[in-house]
Amino acid sequence: MPLRPVVRFLLACCLILVTFAAAAQDDALLAQAAGAKAASAPGAVDTQLARHVASRLHAVPGYDGIVVTAENGVVRLDGEVGDPDDRAHAEQIAAQQKGVASVDNRIEIAGGVGKRLHLALQQVYGKLFGLVAKLPLLLVAALIVFLAWRVGRAISRRIHLSRLSANNPYIDSLVARIVSWAILLVGLLIALDLLEATAVVGALLGSAGVAGIALGFAFRDIAENYVAGILLSLRRGFSPGDHILVDKYEGKVVALTSRHTLLMTFDGVQVAVPNAIVFKSVVSNYSQNATRRFEFAMIIDTNESIREAQEAAVAQLMQTPGVLADPAPSWAVDSYTNGGIQLKFQAWVNQRESDMGKVRSEAIRAVKSSFEKAQIDGPRPVQYLFTAPLPAGVAHRIGMEMEAPTPTEPTDCGDTSVNRDIDAQVSAQRAAHDDENLI
Repeated sequence: MPLRPVVRFLLACCLILVTFAAAAQDDALLAQAAGAKAASAPGAVDTQLARHVASRLHAVPGYDGIVVTAENGVVRLDGEVGDPDDRAHAEQIAAQQKGVASVDNRIEIAGGVGKRLHLALQQVYGKLFGLVAKLPLLLVAALIVFLAWRVGRAISRRIHLSRLSANNPYIDSLVARIVSWAILLVGLLIALDLLEATAVVGALLGSAGVAGIALGFAFRDIAENYVAGILLSLRRGFSPGDHILVDKYEGKVVALTSRHTLLMTFDGVQVAVPNAIVFKSVVSNYSQNATRRFEFAMIIDTNESIREAQEAAVAQLMQTPGVLADPAPSWAVDSYTNGGIQLKFQAWVNQRESDMGKVRSEAIRAVKSSFEKAQIDGPRPVQYLFTAPLPAGVAHRIGMEMEAPTPTEPTDCGDTSVNRDIDAQVSAQRAAHDDENLI
């Protein structure tokens, strides 16, 4: 919206308001002059006091029929009202006038249904006339609210806080919404103050506070997830496509919405984890650091050389595709039992170039192949000695099994590339939730 027409319109409104104020000031001066002139006459003080009390009472809808007289500072009220509370209210208004010594309240309560109805209609007419009289102020108040709404929208569209730190459009939207509502609230307060309805503001704020507490208890989980989503978008501990583990849920990040963190598991299942759980849990981000270590164990027979097995295994690990030379593979003796010696091997991979699961599988296969070449046996099975002669067929079959050659592993390397099985599903779900993604 162009600014020059708005400024001109505001200046015109100010000129109109200044004109009304000047006219009201002139009327007040004339009334003051008339009051000063009347004060010089005998009994003018009581007459002026009665006139002031009557003007205050007649300004209240339904109090037009009250007759006010004064003598020596004592104000007498005559007439009829439809409710005892109105009678007490009229006396209270009269007592608040400066110069009133006491109030002689002779107002009667209307007994008939017709009189009560007549008084009620008078109150309704009085409120309608008051509303018509305040119609220009209502228009000005509505204009102020409209201008506040437009100014709030214009300012909120120019907020780009994400450019200062990280690219987070959701933060821009959130801040813009807060600024827009704040400016609109200021406009509403100015409009209500112009209409002299500040009591309404207090009542609305009190009602809003009570309603907010009730809604807070009713929608506590929703509010908690919403706030956690905002904090997660600010912290940005993970990005779309990252491989993370939250509590017991593992997968790739699809999107961070206002209530849930969407994950795609490696089984192709989409999981919506509440943001409150994500915010409170320990989040393991496997994609944050490119280098990751894996380990596995191999068992050799107790009669085999540990040093020979270690050298053969480490040398084969260094030649396994995907295993990094720096940091170099390492090993350790994990346990020694009657069943065999368990050796633990550790190696590192670059997750952005190779898949850790595939590299680990290929490493186990390569180490087993190196043990076979070096004739390093695994734990030997328990053998039983039969003293009784066996049938010819059974003895022949056992002899063939004992003489059967040990199978060997192939020398070619397997696939160790990065796993892309669910990347297409993750991309499709990210596109579906792009409008509500906070990261």
